[in-house]
Order: sequence, then C-alpha cells, then structure tokens
Amino acid sequence: MKNIFLVVLIFLSNAICAQSTYSIDSSYTIKKTYTKLIKKYPFIKFAEEIKNKNVAEINDVVYQNKNRALHLDACFSTVKKRNPAVIMIHGGGWRSGNKSQMKAMAQQIASKGYSCFAIEYRLSLEAKYPDGIYDVKNAIRFIKDNALKFNVDPDKIAVLGCSSGGQMAALIGTTNGNSTFDDAQNKSKSSSKVDAIIDIDGVLAFKHPESSEGEMAAFWLKGTVAENPENWKNASPLTHTSKNTPPILFINSSIPRFHAGRDDMINILNQNHIYNVVYTINDSPHSFWFFNPWFDEVISHTTRFLDKIFK
Repeated sequence: MKNIFLVVLIFLSNAICAQSTYSIDSSYTIKKTYTKLIKKYPFIKFAEEIKNKNVAEINDVVYQNKNRALHLDACFSTVKKRNPAVIMIHGGGWRSGNKSQMKAMAQQIASKGYSCFAIEYRLSLEAKYPDGIYDVKNAIRFIKDNALKFNVDPDKIAVLGCSSGGQMAALIGTTNGNSTFDDAQNKSKSSSKVDAIIDIDGVLAFKHPESSEGEMAAFWLKGTVAENPENWKNASPLTHTSKNTPPILFINSSIPRFHAGRDDMINILNQNHIYNVVYTINDSPHSFWFFNPWFDEVISHTTRFLDKIFK
C-alpha cells in the first residue's frame, strides 16, 4: 500500500513540475527601462499605482488551466454593474514583460468607469505564435462568461496593448470571427469578439518598408521572413484589416518603426468609414507609457476614445 502511495505521489509531483516549469526572460522591466531612458529624459517619473475606493481589485484569477494555469488581474469600477471592459496586453517583444506592468494603467482607466483586465499569456520562450493570441482570446471569453462577477457589459469590449502587446491587440481585433485564430479546444459559448482596439506603439505589419522587425519577431513567428513568410503575413494586423475591423485608436511615439503599416491600415479603415484616430506623442521614446508626463497623456487619450465608442 505504501509503495502504491509513493508511486502516486511521485507521479503527481512530476506532473506539477512539468506543468510549472518554463523559462522566463526578465530583460524588459519598468525599472530597467527607466535606467535606460533617464539620461536622455531626466524629467521622467514612474507612473504610480493608485488605489481608488470605487475600484475593486482581484489579482491572479485563473482564466485558463490547460497546459498550465494562466492568470489575469482585474480592476473594475464598482459604481455601476455593467461597465465596458478593457483587455490589457503587456509588451516585451513577445518574449519578456508581465501583466503587472499594466497595473497603474488599469487602475486609472477603471477609475473612469471601466472594468480592466491585465492578461498573462504565454511568451515566446514557452510557446510560439499563435499560442499567445489564443490565450488572450480565451481570456476574453472567460471575462464574458464571468461578466456579472467583474461588472462587465459583454457587448462592450476593448482590447489595448503596448508595443508587442499593441500588435497583438490589433491582430485580435482585426481577426474578429476568424476561426483560424481561435483555440479549437476552448468550449466557451462566448465569442472572443472585441468592439474597439487601442494600439500603443505596436507594429501593424511585420514585413513593410517602415518595419525593422528582426530576431525577436523571428523567434516568436517560428522563423525569419524568408523561412516562414506565411506567419509574418498572417501575424500582421494589416493583412486582416477590412470592413469588419472595429474602431481603433493609435497612440505612438515619435519613432516610425513602431507604427509600421499604420497609414496603410488607416487608408482601409477610411475607405470603410471606420472611426480611427492617431495621437503621436512628440519627442517621446518607446515605452513612454510607463512614465510621466506621458502616462497621463495616454490615459487621457485612451479614456476619451473609450467614452466616445462606449458611452
């Protein structure tokens, strides 16, 4: 009997270890970005996390437990029972970063009457494209399934991302209803459809005259553009932009390569009379959203756009 118990214990232990073992790249952090930028921008200050009495916070909610547990952090207004939701995707070159980097932004936007969700998704050291897209779309379904718990109006969903997260947000929004980008194993009856996109300095096309994506993109996309041109094309939001694309807000730094394909995308949006707006924050670096004075500007542009679309 003891031997059987020991075998079961070892099996469970090995299963848990196999589920939880994955590589983490910690190269992209707010602190390291600050150290990199402070010499050129000596006036910058960290955007602070600020709790609000009208905002509830629930951290590390498990939304998926297939290959391993994936979590989200929820910050939602308690003033009303049905708020528009904002799905938030961190940046880090599809390889680094984590959901905690979206906390200050989530708190601020939630205080304006929204339900915000910072999503953990599998990064490229653990899973390649399109698995991270599946993860975020599954998180959207989970949030719709649990709309009452998080004060969410399931018919008013925006997706927001920064840098590589911005590319992902745009791809998720432009592939509404495209089964190729849905996880076939997800059994939720809710759709992953979103009703607005906010792309903060994320590329819209991987192979484009303005683009200079290289090793980080190739690592995520399972090969260089020469080795895997289909992934480079299909992962580009510009490829899927159509009359079905929801309204979109672009917030950009002054560095052209981080909005590669944007103007071509805007041409398609305008042809189809889809609302879009661009704000360029002059003389700003990439990752400007982590720091003031730019953080407050991002919140202002974002909430103004969300209010227009949803309120």
